[in-house]
Amino acid sequence: IAFVGNTLYALLACGGCSHGQTQWPAGVLRLQSDGTMAVVADLGAFQKANPVKAPVSYDFDPDGTWYGMAAWGSDVYAVESNHGVLLRVSAQGAVSRVADISAEAGHRVPTAIAFSPQGQAYVAGLGRWPFRPEEGVIWRVEPSGALTRMAHGLVGLLGIAFDTQGRLYALEVGRAQNKVPIPGTGRVVRVTLNSSGSGSVQLQEIASGLMFPTTLISGPDGALYVTNNGFGFPPGGGEVVRITIPN
Repeated sequence: IAFVGNTLYALLACGGCSHGQTQWPAGVLRLQSDGTMAVVADLGAFQKANPVKAPVSYDFDPDGTWYGMAAWGSDVYAVESNHGVLLRVSAQGAVSRVADISAEAGHRVPTAIAFSPQGQAYVAGLGRWPFRPEEGVIWRVEPSGALTRMAHGLVGLLGIAFDTQGRLYALEVGRAQNKVPIPGTGRVVRVTLNSSGSGSVQLQEIASGLMFPTTLISGPDGALYVTNNGFGFPPGGGEVVRITIPN
């Protein structure tokens, strides 16, 4: 979800025919004043009409696997993991491609987006399973749509966020051994970027022991918030964790 002013937008990942859903498309919805939802943009249809350069062939999802969304200005920006693309959606429903991530990076499974205080878009790549440090990456998206690799060596990225001081944080869902996920290995790290843009970084662990966390945001109170117990838990098993940021 993301707010533009006081208006709430939601990114629906499981819509469209490829997910067995004909009532709602995979796309961006807007909460109306009467509590109902209205379709702003059918992103599954946009994907089909505007294919990326290097779609994955062995696990192709026609409507896309939408995961991350953030607002900047009067628009929302959605990240799709299966095709590898970043789109801009206006309040009127106009859709445009910001970056074809597949064209530059191949199938790196982009999952999360955050904007720096200066308005620069950053996108995180989860990497292919099993998650390996060489696959976890954070890019800065240039105005041209080109990608600048700002950080690598992270594992299983599902969230990134800037705090109120402009510092960057990354959420790792966890590690694996012999292709089996290891419970309780999720963590949040502070990422200090190298000013040279070489991709080398300093990592400071902020929180550990998280159980398959799925989303990271920075709150107006200066804390970080993580959705935890995201996979394999029964209904009601999920939780939101508040993390106090050290100086």
